[in-house]
Amino acid sequence: MSSTGADSHERTATVETAGFHTTTPHMLKTSKQYASQTLMGGLSGFESPIGMDRRDRIEALRTGDIGFVHSWDINTSVDGPGTRMTVFMSGCPLRCQYCQNPDTWKMRDGQPVYLEAMIKKIDRYQDLFKATGGGITFSGGESMMQPAFVSRVFRAAKEMGVHTCLDTSGFLNRNYTDAMIEDIDLCLLDVKSGDEETYHRVTGGVLAPTIEFGQRLAAAGKKIWVRFVLVPGLTDAEENVENVARICETFGDAVEHIDVLPFHQLGRPKWHELRIPYPLEDAKGPDAKLRARVARQFEAHGFKVY
Repeated sequence: MSSTGADSHERTATVETAGFHTTTPHMLKTSKQYASQTLMGGLSGFESPIGMDRRDRIEALRTGDIGFVHSWDINTSVDGPGTRMTVFMSGCPLRCQYCQNPDTWKMRDGQPVYLEAMIKKIDRYQDLFKATGGGITFSGGESMMQPAFVSRVFRAAKEMGVHTCLDTSGFLNRNYTDAMIEDIDLCLLDVKSGDEETYHRVTGGVLAPTIEFGQRLAAAGKKIWVRFVLVPGLTDAEENVENVARICETFGDAVEHIDVLPFHQLGRPKWHELRIPYPLEDAKGPDAKLRARVARQFEAHGFKVY
């Protein structure tokens, strides 16, 4: 999920942030090291802009000619159906207490990648995607911080016949136009809380844009997998869960299922490494009884729960 998602597997990026350079092909393509760098994180195989000054970068970001990318990997059954290329974009406006990837918060910490390089990478894997029912997923960070780049990649993917998935909090709802939404096949939508007070405590943001974005997706006929991170003492109140369910009901038949994601501490080392005070230092994950209660609450509203 986005940097706010507690479900993502721990991934280590090999991003070089100083200056701009061209990534050269790895010479040992059969080695285990190459496979690890290429398939499990880092930016191997992407070409980056050279010699761009700040003004050029800002303009290229505005038009989507470049995007700031944290890392990418190939995975299955995590970020959408089938085998997927998941691209973690840099930059996020929220500061979720349970964020697993605080190293994606700042856009400037990502590596600028050419639009053409990203499209070529998708083209390289398109046979695999089609064979497995997979495709391209943009996550983060918050991928909606870079709408021009993401939407242009999605447009190219759709022209190839490749499935597209957006993993987002929906907080930047209006960054996406209705035309951009048309190229989304599936949205992994993080509904982090059902009431404004809890949402603000969890994220520092406000809830309304997420609701509106989900309703816009539904109106456009898009599929939604809702994600809800269950944190004891933070998001687990019965009324909060009920409110999340009521919000999901406003998305109608667009919701294919709800993922109840148990809080874990896999992201804590990154907070420590970045010297950011970690608000959930002593928090525990939900026990089986709590998980079952929350699942029953969603099921009572007619939702399939994973």
